[in-house]
Amino acid sequence: MADAGEAAALQFTPTWIVAAVCSVLVLISLAAERGLHHLGKTLKKNNQSLYEALLKVKEELMLLGFISLLLTVFQVTIQRTCIPPSWTEYMLPCQRPGAHRPAGVAATRARFTAADILGGISRARVLSEGEAGAEAGLCQEEGKVPLLSEEALHQLHIFIFVLAVAHVFFSATTMLLGGAKIHKWKQWEEEIQKNNAAGIGPKKVLPVQQLSFIRERYKGFGKDSMALCWLHSFIKQFYGSVAKSDYNTMRLGFIMTHCRGNPNFDFHRYMMRALESDFKKIVSTSWSLWVSVVIFLLLNVNGWHAYFWMAFLPLVLLLAVGTKLEHVIAQLAYDVAARHTAIEGDLVVNPSDEHFWFGRPRIVLHLIHFILFQNAFQLSFFFWILMTYGFNSCFMDHVGFMVPRLVLGVVIQLLCSYSTLPLYAIVTQMGSYYKKEIFNEHVQQGVMGWAEKAKKRSGLKEGHSTADSVHGGDDLA
Repeated sequence: MADAGEAAALQFTPTWIVAAVCSVLVLISLAAERGLHHLGKTLKKNNQSLYEALLKVKEELMLLGFISLLLTVFQVTIQRTCIPPSWTEYMLPCQRPGAHRPAGVAATRARFTAADILGGISRARVLSEGEAGAEAGLCQEEGKVPLLSEEALHQLHIFIFVLAVAHVFFSATTMLLGGAKIHKWKQWEEEIQKNNAAGIGPKKVLPVQQLSFIRERYKGFGKDSMALCWLHSFIKQFYGSVAKSDYNTMRLGFIMTHCRGNPNFDFHRYMMRALESDFKKIVSTSWSLWVSVVIFLLLNVNGWHAYFWMAFLPLVLLLAVGTKLEHVIAQLAYDVAARHTAIEGDLVVNPSDEHFWFGRPRIVLHLIHFILFQNAFQLSFFFWILMTYGFNSCFMDHVGFMVPRLVLGVVIQLLCSYSTLPLYAIVTQMGSYYKKEIFNEHVQQGVMGWAEKAKKRSGLKEGHSTADSVHGGDDLA
């Protein structure tokens, strides 16, 4: 009879326990799958862009499942991989217990693997039971240590899951808060359309300096003025990032450039549809983001305070993006002021890709994607360590390094939600081209279908023309 403290294998586990646990897991999985299915059907009817974002979330869940499968399948193989104890002396995330003790404890220290360090010194232990204990014993017989312990594999598994869920959660939170800010601009759109419907009086000729858009954004010419313009753009992102005059001017510039025949075009609705479409990019996790996670885990060396310094990276990038977007609005004002001394009627700006980095407005979206992922990584890592190892864990570092990281994470989340994301939604429409969201879903599907049919027809025509040329050659022969 097995001892009470001994872990029972599956063949010695009561069937009712196995059946009960399997039933609970299957029911939870089916409930989640059905819930996502019904949510997808609802979004597909009401909002195609959010439906595509949900598909991206499903892809992330499938990737997590595959990672989980790999960790489970290769668990024994990883534990059978033995390395010399000296290899575990370098790049430790925490200082080992007894690191400054006499050399007599070296044999005891060799029992701790690199994975035990990663899993947390406070919970590290030499596995002595089951298959994992046997694999660790094989390495010890050779005078070596396992590459990664069962404890560390389990914690790494949990961390990857927490990171992916946190990224989706914080991205969705950013979209909800940013969308609420953008929704307030709807009243500006309705007011403009009411004024257009009511008609206006004769057009007035006004000096450009009297126009509110120019007065707010234009700071004069010259090197000093340009430096002042950049400084104003940096500060502007923290308060009133988009004013009513900014919205009116950029809206009219977009309409006059891309849909001149429809002055009552609902620019606000188009902007929201485009932002919802971009959400599926923001919520996804690309290979480059996973590479950045691996690099950050590599640099988490005791004494380097890597996570503290890396917390500033998303903040610096966010401030740079916000400043650039504000400066694009200022450039639109500068272009008008450089060409005109007075304006008759409405002020019209000229959207252009030249205002953006490398002439590509899409770069801003990639940067926001990276910023949100890195911020989610910082926050999820903190709370994972807190829940797993406690507040006093060596991973937490000193309070002077820990508190600023939390404050920076909250600041980044709020600034991106209430300033940078709304700026991105409207300013990136000032590129040279419009997005496909200018059409509704039915028109988009019709246009895409027409394009596919046109490609097939052109391919058939080329095939017929080639066949005719071959037959013609045969006749000549």
